[in-house]
Amino acid sequence: MFTGIITGVGRIVAIHSLGSTSHHGKRLTIETPVDYLNDVGLGDSIALNGACMTAVSIDAAQHQFSIDISAESLDKTSGLTELGRVNLEKALRANDRLGGHIVSGHVDGIGSVAYFAEVGESWELRITAPQALGKYMAYKGSITVNGVSLTVNQVSDLDDQQGCEISINIIPHTIENTALGSLKAGSQVNLEIDTVARYVERMLSSETLKK
Repeated sequence: MFTGIITGVGRIVAIHSLGSTSHHGKRLTIETPVDYLNDVGLGDSIALNGACMTAVSIDAAQHQFSIDISAESLDKTSGLTELGRVNLEKALRANDRLGGHIVSGHVDGIGSVAYFAEVGESWELRITAPQALGKYMAYKGSITVNGVSLTVNQVSDLDDQQGCEISINIIPHTIENTALGSLKAGSQVNLEIDTVARYVERMLSSETLKK
């Protein structure tokens, strides 16, 4: 379990195939901030851009760890097939503060950045979300974008079943302490819907089926 509060910005520095076909996954090596791995052990969970992964090797002296990612996970996520910056979050401990919202680390869909620009002291981020996720988006509701817990400021349903567009305000602190600042129009992002919204939708669907 995670909170969507990023604990470090890392960098994918190496990508190696685990086989010769498209059915094989990849091993990623991630460079972390100094001392980030001091309390991380083999098998621990770390979210990369919002996707929960398992540390399969750790080189604390080089500030690096590796994860194995399956072909299925690669197909359902974005930003994990190329070298570059990634948001990192260690799994939540029982005595930690829940500073963001409850996040599982399971990507529900891939969104596309429609607009990203500075507005006043902050930034406005607009994302086109898949149609299947539209019903989970709500004004002042929570959404996880590349692992970052954010608040939806506006929801607009799009025509022709193209999904919906959400608008998010990002403060300077978030830009400075995550990898979101490198986004641009057309960038793909990992989205995870609010866990509470998921259960509410399921309960409402069950009640409808009973009628």
